[in-house]
Amino acid sequence: MNNLIQQGYHKAVRKKIVFLWILLVTLIVSLMLDLCSGPGDFSIYQVITTLVSPDAVSPQLELITWQIRLPIALMAITVGAMLSLAGAQMQTILNNPLADPFTLGISSAASFGAAIPIVYSVTLFEVKGLVGLESTVSAFLFSILTTFLLYFLTRVKNASSETMILVGIALLFTFNALLSLLQYTATDAQISEIVFWMMGSLTRTSWQGWWICVVLFALVTPLFLLRTWQLTALRMGDDKAQSMGINVERLRIEILIGVSLLAATAVSFVGTIAFIGLVGPHIARMLVGEDQRFFMPLSVLTGALLMSMTSVLSKSITPGVVYPAGIITSLIGIPFFLSLVLKTKNRGW
Repeated sequence: MNNLIQQGYHKAVRKKIVFLWILLVTLIVSLMLDLCSGPGDFSIYQVITTLVSPDAVSPQLELITWQIRLPIALMAITVGAMLSLAGAQMQTILNNPLADPFTLGISSAASFGAAIPIVYSVTLFEVKGLVGLESTVSAFLFSILTTFLLYFLTRVKNASSETMILVGIALLFTFNALLSLLQYTATDAQISEIVFWMMGSLTRTSWQGWWICVVLFALVTPLFLLRTWQLTALRMGDDKAQSMGINVERLRIEILIGVSLLAATAVSFVGTIAFIGLVGPHIARMLVGEDQRFFMPLSVLTGALLMSMTSVLSKSITPGVVYPAGIITSLIGIPFFLSLVLKTKNRGW
């Protein structure tokens, strides 16, 4: 009997590892397609040659690949991974299948924060290389403060999952209304800047911004990985987790800090990207279940793949036109969100 159980366990583990490899290979293929697609399509051979030996191609091809397409393609993967991981852990610690940075109002808070320096011409940095980061910093501060406000508003009253979603939706509409007030007094040039944050776009990606996202992702992810068994136990309920010696409230605060940093940083650089933090974790959960050893990395890969495919799609719908990524993810995510609402209502979480 024990041998059969062990064989079944090892078979399930191998199946989950296969899923990880399939997604990783698919992500690499999507990255190459992202580099090839766009105005002036390039072949895969040209792209690989440019990446391996930039001196062997024309300066124009080198410039387009290295300075325009590659940072955008890598930012799409990184932001998708950050938002999906943030959504996965939000759903875990809040015990809420609908939790993600967009549905809880965090993305709207970032958009409002980014608009304040634009409308009121706030200058925070005079150091060379940091000029123009006012909107990014303001978006980061508003999104991270909103995350903690949401948590403490609901935890102080011991609110249910449904109440937490309602509070998040209230915050979403609040920041959208405040953003509309700013737009009403803004000039045409300022409105065009604000629209960038509202729609969510990868087109203004820079190597500097991508490196900041990568460094923060690399710092936060180990915090989650060191708590995989605790997070898995938390999915069985607070009482069972506490019976295993886990300080549930401390764990939630620690993970919430990491989630806030991930979501706030991603949104502050690319604007409002809807539903990646919702769809990515649910696809991962359907494939590998709740075991955080596999659920966490699969959520990262799924979110990265979704954003990478979104980047490809944004350049492929209309030749010569690059659509904002946030619009595409919203169109994909809304039906998924509605299906989750109906399932949650019918059978619980």
